[in-house]
Amino acid sequence: MIPRTNSPNLVSMPPLPSPNQDNRRRSQRVMLRLPITVSGESSQGPFREDTYTSIVNAHGALINLAAKVSQEQTLRLKSSSHHEEQTCRVTYIGPVTEGRAQVGIEFTKPAPQFWHIAFPPEDWVPCIEPVPSTAKSKL
Repeated sequence: MIPRTNSPNLVSMPPLPSPNQDNRRRSQRVMLRLPITVSGESSQGPFREDTYTSIVNAHGALINLAAKVSQEQTLRLKSSSHHEEQTCRVTYIGPVTEGRAQVGIEFTKPAPQFWHIAFPPEDWVPCIEPVPSTAKSKL
C-alpha cells in the first residue's frame, strides 16, 4: 500500500531495512512528479528535453528520459518551477516505457535544497491507518 499525503503528487517512501549497512540509502526518497528540463550530449548530438521526475531525494532523482544516455554521462538539470540548474551524472538506466527510459541521476555537487521540499527525517515511518467501515461504503 502506498502512504497517502495531503498532496496528490507527493508520497514519501521510507528506507527499506537492510542487514547490509553498505546497501542503505543516504536520504529519504520522495515520489514527486516535478517538471524539469534535461540537457546534454546523446549519440545524435546535443539534446534538450522537457520531462519530469518520478522520485527525488537529497542527492538526485529518478527521471523519465527519451534521449539515449549512458552510464556515468554528465547532464544538466533545470527545474521548471524555480529555474535553478544543477550538474548531475547518470547512475542508473532502467526499463523503457512509452519511449522513455527510467534514468537515475546523482548531483555532482551536494544540492539538498535543489527540489525546494522538506524531506522526512531518517527515522520517519508512515502511519497507515485502516479506513473506517463507514468510509468504505461511500467509496
